[in-house]
Amino acid sequence: MNDRLFALRLFTRIARKGSFSGASRELNIPQSSASRTVARLERHIGAALFVRTTRALTLTDVGSDFLARIEPALAEIDDAEHAARGTDELRGVLRVALGTNFAVREVIPRLSVFVDRHPALQIDLMIDDQRQDLVSEGVDVALRFGVLPDSTATARRILTWPRILVASQPYLHRMPPLLTPADLTQHAIILGPASLGGHWSFRRDDKTTAIKVEGRLIARASEGAIAAAVAGLGITMTPLGACRSELEKRELVRLLPEWDAGSVDLNALFTSGRAAKRSARALTDYLVQVLRVDGPAHPTHGDTAIGKAREHADR
Repeated sequence: MNDRLFALRLFTRIARKGSFSGASRELNIPQSSASRTVARLERHIGAALFVRTTRALTLTDVGSDFLARIEPALAEIDDAEHAARGTDELRGVLRVALGTNFAVREVIPRLSVFVDRHPALQIDLMIDDQRQDLVSEGVDVALRFGVLPDSTATARRILTWPRILVASQPYLHRMPPLLTPADLTQHAIILGPASLGGHWSFRRDDKTTAIKVEGRLIARASEGAIAAAVAGLGITMTPLGACRSELEKRELVRLLPEWDAGSVDLNALFTSGRAAKRSARALTDYLVQVLRVDGPAHPTHGDTAIGKAREHADR
């Protein structure tokens, strides 16, 4: 391998690992060799790439900018080599940014087929409920829900989930009946990421109803809002897929299924200005195939909840 190319690959691994020792072990070279290689690279560039202390290794401003520019270039070199060899094998590291709930519930359980299909590919799941910066953190593809802010990223829609209201049966049994969205004002509301804000909107028969809601409990992660609803703390609004397991186990029931509470899109985001890494495109294609909602969102659960609410009203 060309010495300069190796130095660039070594630099990116040190930057992502946060240590010379970790990158040296990964590339199976002595740490002293790694240090000398980076020192030569810094001399060639004419600037320091790292700030080294006894406690930490961090990138300089020059190093951060260099990393953001060199990683996509290395990825394109890899893709070109694979194309020249005429192989579909995916190699290298694929960095995927996504939230905790979606990673644990939907992506990880479905990854085995993709992983088995591409044994030479290393997947770095950057699981974090805070949105990462695609460029500075070297994200190849970010999986994000909701309205996309104006940015330099390009997006591909993977799926759309309806927003639904859910609560536990024990909660519904002790509270007033919920027959229309207006009845929500008499209930304990759990505000989650899919429902933050002062109003919830519902549509039925071309009529839109906006309800002002105040949360007794606010959960910044959807997993927390769903757990609170299961615990009987109130009603929450959430995307269908985020609570599919609880609906199937009847820990939660869907409320007001005849009212449309809108939907939320899942998008794959790629950094603009360069071609998406081939492995990122492949994973996105795979997720489009496997992430499907099978039919309506458990209407019998919602009917059960409504029925019990009406029985409660009749008593």
